[in-house]
Amino acid sequence: MIVKSLIIDDNSFIIDLLSDQIRQNHPNIALLGFAKSGKEGLEKIRLFKPDLVFLDVEMGDMTGFDMLNQLENITFQTIFITSHSHYAIRAIRFNALDYLLKPINDKELAQAIKRHTSKSTLQANQNKVHQALINLQTKKVEEQSLLLQTQQGTLRLALKHIVKIEGERNYSYIYLSDNTKELSSKTLGYFEDILADKGFIRCHRSFLVNCFHIDTIQNQDSFLLKDNSRVPISRRKKSDAKKWFRNCNVLL
Repeated sequence: MIVKSLIIDDNSFIIDLLSDQIRQNHPNIALLGFAKSGKEGLEKIRLFKPDLVFLDVEMGDMTGFDMLNQLENITFQTIFITSHSHYAIRAIRFNALDYLLKPINDKELAQAIKRHTSKSTLQANQNKVHQALINLQTKKVEEQSLLLQTQQGTLRLALKHIVKIEGERNYSYIYLSDNTKELSSKTLGYFEDILADKGFIRCHRSFLVNCFHIDTIQNQDSFLLKDNSRVPISRRKKSDAKKWFRNCNVLL
């Protein structure tokens, strides 16, 4: 099956490099063209109607998300490409989106193309992109949704329903406000990174806690949650936790 594709990136070197990699190693990918800005990307998408778009996250005139948000209907799969931008990677991971780091590794490119040339992934990819756009437009952080890829599919959790996350070796338990919990293969460090600007704090080596569900600090060594449970605060985190909680109360 021939997959019609576009490359949208404001870096000519990356366009040339990725084009060569695709032409040499992926004969099923038909490159229809490229664009060096979000504005040009919108024109090329509407003209060529691609199946797959390699999209730069951060361009000179707009972000890749801004560009997607201007489309009436997203009918293609998207593989994001980005430099080592912590902000961009955090946003991509938070929304469980697929991405490649520049300069693009041949093996990782092959794996991404394999995933995105499967018909079964089309709807899932479009749903995740759609949710990412909703998250970026949602000003209240607690109303945003965390997306996680699991063996059963994509798990979507509203941040306001996540009470705390407990890490245990190489996996984590996500405790929800309805007294249920979800098991994730992601580490607590992973969640600490993507939720750092979402009202969560790692107050202990085993716990992340959501400001939205904290009632108060007790004896400076634990958070008392609104469900009357407690989350410990490690000794070295006491000062930071107190300051963080004070700032959270101002924001809520």
